[in-house]
Amino acid sequence: MKQYGVLYIDDEPANLSSFRAMFRRDFPIFTAESADEAHELILTHKIEVIVSDQRMPGKTGVEFFQEVKESHPDVMRILLTGYTDINAVIDAINKGQIYYYLTKPWDESLLRKVIFNACELYDLREENRRLTDELREANEQLEFMLRQKLLS
Repeated sequence: MKQYGVLYIDDEPANLSSFRAMFRRDFPIFTAESADEAHELILTHKIEVIVSDQRMPGKTGVEFFQEVKESHPDVMRILLTGYTDINAVIDAINKGQIYYYLTKPWDESLLRKVIFNACELYDLREENRRLTDELREANEQLEFMLRQKLLS
């Protein structure tokens, strides 16, 4: 079974510990207390799914996801927040292009399901990209063969 790197960002160490304990048997778990620390982990580890708290010092989860979208567009992004701020939801969808939005405190079974589904979607997108590349290559070969036939 493929291992999916999951990164959780939250400025509350107790939440990081809870998340790590909950998912350590399912995924390689990476945790960060800040967006800067998270950026370092993304550069040094294979991360397929990022779960981020919305309200953190220095940078919101949405702002962080906007940056990640530019540098790592394939990573699945999940936003967690303790506040039901509709503007944060709208920004998360429009600017951060998140996969899912959840509120704190999280429901363990729902969060688990969302992360597993995000991994599955990550794989489907990767497979789609691979198949598209193969199709493009086959089309180029067919076009070349057709040109060769027309020239002879």
